[in-house]
Amino acid sequence: MASMFGGRRKVLYEGKAKIIYEGTEPGTLIQYFKDDATSGNGAKKGLIAGKGVLNNRISAHIMTKLEGIGVPTHFLRSLNMREQLVRQVEIIPLEIVVRNIAAGSLCKRLGVKEGTILPNPIVEFYYKKDDLADPMVNEHHIYTFGWADPYELEEMIGQTYRVNDYLNGLFAGIGLKLVDFKLEFGRLWGEYDELYIILADEISPDNCRLWDSKTGEKLDKDRFRQDLGNVVEGYQEIAQRLGLIPKGGLLSDGAFDEKLAEGMEEIDNELARERRLRAVKKPTKPRGV
Repeated sequence: MASMFGGRRKVLYEGKAKIIYEGTEPGTLIQYFKDDATSGNGAKKGLIAGKGVLNNRISAHIMTKLEGIGVPTHFLRSLNMREQLVRQVEIIPLEIVVRNIAAGSLCKRLGVKEGTILPNPIVEFYYKKDDLADPMVNEHHIYTFGWADPYELEEMIGQTYRVNDYLNGLFAGIGLKLVDFKLEFGRLWGEYDELYIILADEISPDNCRLWDSKTGEKLDKDRFRQDLGNVVEGYQEIAQRLGLIPKGGLLSDGAFDEKLAEGMEEIDNELARERRLRAVKKPTKPRGV
């Protein structure tokens, strides 16, 4: 793919929803949001025009807000309607899922009725491995196989609870219930080999379940998973409530309007460059040991 910065960029990784390119600055990457949609670990596939643009904008906004409450993130700034500049981190091969209301696989595994409000948030861990369908694991698996150590996991869990508290308030303020969501974290090594754990990947309707507080309407990726239709309209509704896109939306005669999207202002995470990260306390040992 031709680069907006000239020439051709090197693709470092392509996943189901994003492409990762070499960054424009040392220690950075470019994260490109695709319109591709998948579910069932890729069993179901589709193309939803405009989804990548909306996810890029929603995630950039939320990451910037989290930075403001002291949660370090990899997001630096948006570059255009589909791309953002992020810190280059060593991704920890775990997905952390927080469940506030019963939905999805929790209902299937435990026979819990969808919509049941959980008395306490449930935190689950999944090993990031597509060919194994991202199996659920526990702390013993994580430590035994060296995916993270107790210091790193403690930091990730602490940040996860902060994110959950903040997002619940953010979405409640715009009439949405945060049912559940997925987070990923990465390692960032400092100048003196100190270790930081920072929030990575994205936070968007692709990895958050968001229901309308009054009607219970699903406005997230479940519209695609469950063939509910109007997927991009659901994502757009979230972006509109957050004040991230024009009130009239980005659809014209039912089609996504690329020209209108190109005219939106970019988002800059000013705090990410200024604030000092908090190092994770770890036993002194060389990296890779």
